Amino acid sequence: MKRLFDWGEFGLFPKQFGMFPYIFLVYMLIPVLMMRSEAGIKAILGYAMIALFLISYRQLFYSIYKNSRSFTSWLSVQLSIIFIFSLFYEPDYLFLGFYPAIFIGWYPKKKPFYTGLAMLFIIQVVPVLYHTFQESKTYNLGYIFPSIIILLLSPFGFRSIRKRIDLEQQLQQANAKINEYAAREERMRIARDLHDTLGHTLSLITLKSQLVGRMASIDPERARSEAMEIENTSRAALKQVRELVSDMRTLKLSDELVEIRRILQAAGIDFDMIHHDGVEDIPPLTQNILSMCLKEATTNVIKHSGAAHCLITIKHSTTELTVTVKDDGIGMKEENSDGNGLKGMKERLELIDGSLTITEQNGTIVEMKVPLVRKSEKAGAGL
Repeated sequence: MKRLFDWGEFGLFPKQFGMFPYIFLVYMLIPVLMMRSEAGIKAILGYAMIALFLISYRQLFYSIYKNSRSFTSWLSVQLSIIFIFSLFYEPDYLFLGFYPAIFIGWYPKKKPFYTGLAMLFIIQVVPVLYHTFQESKTYNLGYIFPSIIILLLSPFGFRSIRKRIDLEQQLQQANAKINEYAAREERMRIARDLHDTLGHTLSLITLKSQLVGRMASIDPERARSEAMEIENTSRAALKQVRELVSDMRTLKLSDELVEIRRILQAAGIDFDMIHHDGVEDIPPLTQNILSMCLKEATTNVIKHSGAAHCLITIKHSTTELTVTVKDDGIGMKEENSDGNGLKGMKERLELIDGSLTITEQNGTIVEMKVPLVRKSEKAGAGL
């Protein structure tokens, strides 16, 4: 019985319905007052059924709230009580049909909805016909039949309200998921940016620190100079972090290539570059993503390759841009072949429909290809 009546929840009605259930409780005073005209066992049974009707009213709201299977059972209790009142007491009790009309409209599927509507029609019409033909109370038909029509139409109105509530809930859930995915993507973006930006700069600081350690006793003047450069590099790193957090940093390929040249030279790696004119005409988003990928690729050259020479080639046509980073090092080690850096490069390039290819040929060759034709133009070309 505890599961059936569901008294475990605190409160008369679920809070999500607000004041809506309480408003219609006022109308339950009408059958209580009408029952005062009855006497004996009929009055006792009448008050007992009113009490059961109130219980069913509460339980129907909780059945909606918990999506319980007992919903139809409690609705049947209400319909049965209204039928008994209207048939064996007074036809005026038919107004109680307004209560099950609310809940019939809550059925999401058509079959149970129209089944409930048919039952509401039966309990409304049968008592009227019974009293009309058995007791010849035709004077009541003038207001009873319009009331019946209104009651039979009201479930459609409540059904539209329920659909609107469901749509609003689905919209809220969708917005919550969008916010969740956006926050997750933003965390991933920040993690990638921190890895690409700070990893690049910290590698340089590590190399410089090692150099200072070696030169401290041999060439103190050179060691002081390198220490000053470490300080400048750390300040630049701090500036990069601030720009990253404020989301104000927009990278350009030309600027990044200058920075790459500097860090490779600091690491003692010879640097050459082959590129076509017109790089500045590449869309800003493409430049930003390629700059991050280039930074990651050169950081890997410094940290893992042991190379003495690095060549960056940039080729582009009207349809495609190809950026290649080639070194003469020891090649890609297995433990570094699927690290966060390469994974981040692939994810970034996928945002602009780009691809990443890594091959080994007297060193490592990292090739990035990015289409330069808009998707809409591609779609138009296919028509």
